[in-house]
Amino acid sequence: MTDQPVSRAEGDDQPRAREVIFGRQHDRILERLEALDPTLAGFTKDFAYDTVYDLPGLDLKTKELIACALLVSLGSPPELRTHLRGALNAGATETELRGALLLCVPYLGFPRVVAAFEVLRQHMEAEQQKR
Repeated sequence: MTDQPVSRAEGDDQPRAREVIFGRQHDRILERLEALDPTLAGFTKDFAYDTVYDLPGLDLKTKELIACALLVSLGSPPELRTHLRGALNAGATETELRGALLLCVPYLGFPRVVAAFEVLRQHMEAEQQKR
């Protein structure tokens, strides 16, 4: 039997996974997806985030660390940036992010991981400047 998404009761005040992951960028990200294609936006929101991310078995921080590693493998910097931020929003530390990225080296090679560390560096510098 497969795990089913956790059903959300009416009045549930817990934020959706996408709200935690996207953080302050939530509305901007959804608007960007809508502008690209409304069907794509719906699939992303309803399936990827509101169904898959709600499956039990892993906490959100772990899911986001895995998502970061997978995005390194795809070579997708904009989405990686979103999920690096999402992992931090879900409770991951910079050290944990660095560990997840380093684990990619033997599987994906140095060029992809160096590029991922550059995305992380840019994000951390931008966050530091905001403070």
